[in-house]
Amino acid sequence: TSKNKQNINIKIIIMLSKNLEKALNAQVNAEFWSSYFYLSMSVHFADAGLSGFAKWFRVQAKEEEEHALKIMDYIVSRGNKVSLQPIAKVTQSWKSPLAAFEDTLKHEQEVTKMIHDLVVVADEEKDYATRSMLQWFVDEQVEEEDTARSLVDALKFIGNEKLGIYMLTKNSV
Repeated sequence: TSKNKQNINIKIIIMLSKNLEKALNAQVNAEFWSSYFYLSMSVHFADAGLSGFAKWFRVQAKEEEEHALKIMDYIVSRGNKVSLQPIAKVTQSWKSPLAAFEDTLKHEQEVTKMIHDLVVVADEEKDYATRSMLQWFVDEQVEEEDTARSLVDALKFIGNEKLGIYMLTKNSV
């Protein structure tokens, strides 16, 4: 009878719905696209001799990759399948630092909307674990938009002043 009373630890995994799995996989693709987009900006600024901006965008690219991996790990932890898709082409040049950072802000606002849409799906499906995981991304997007907006504002203030752009790129490292 003592054998029958053994405490057996069984890990029960409650899988994501197919709808949520598909939506999270789409976000993985979007995060990898974001990384590629920021790498493109990094190369653009390196070519333009603005090494501070190049390094800043390289760091952003790495963060986006980490975001994708975080979501991938979550999908796997729920017993679902990660489905990596091709990454769409990204822009490769910008007419000015301001144009690049305006694109950055616009992109971060789009990512915020995508994250909020995921939250809505998780809420509709009463998937509280996914909702909890997504809160980190909601908070992260507030920071991402604020940083991009601050750089856009600084570049608007500087205008075409080369010394100002030089100083900002040196302080972006």
